[in-house]
Amino acid sequence: MSAIAYLNFDGISEQVIEFYSEALNANEVKKVKFKDLPQDPNYPLPENELNMIMESSMEFAGGKIMLSDLLPSMKRVTGELVKGNNVLISLVIDDKQKLEQYFNNLSVGGNVMMPLSNTPWSSCFGMLVDKFGVSWKFNSDADKFLDKVISNNK
Repeated sequence: MSAIAYLNFDGISEQVIEFYSEALNANEVKKVKFKDLPQDPNYPLPENELNMIMESSMEFAGGKIMLSDLLPSMKRVTGELVKGNNVLISLVIDDKQKLEQYFNNLSVGGNVMMPLSNTPWSSCFGMLVDKFGVSWKFNSDADKFLDKVISNNK
């Protein structure tokens, strides 16, 4: 299990990745754009959102940061992105029972933004804001997803 700082940006993640990876001397950088995933014909993304970063990670000095762009269409769920609410904690755990336990515990008195569910990028993913206003992402297999999409697009 790991707890990872997760940063959201408003369409500038590509620039952030370039800056942080150089500034932090990252030894591994992974990124997936929304266009790298099969699109749902019922909910096609506008052209300007396809090149945004869906998920990325960079490893440096024994640590890791993950980040992505918040799609304009997602703002109705998450609210407007402002400096201060663009940081959240991402729990990456392969044990789905443990992931569900943490999700349920942290949701008490909070607000579930997305219940735990199977998504194209994870077999178990969810989001919530706890009762203290801290945003959390839960993911059972984030690294496997990034590796798979990157290798499929080579």
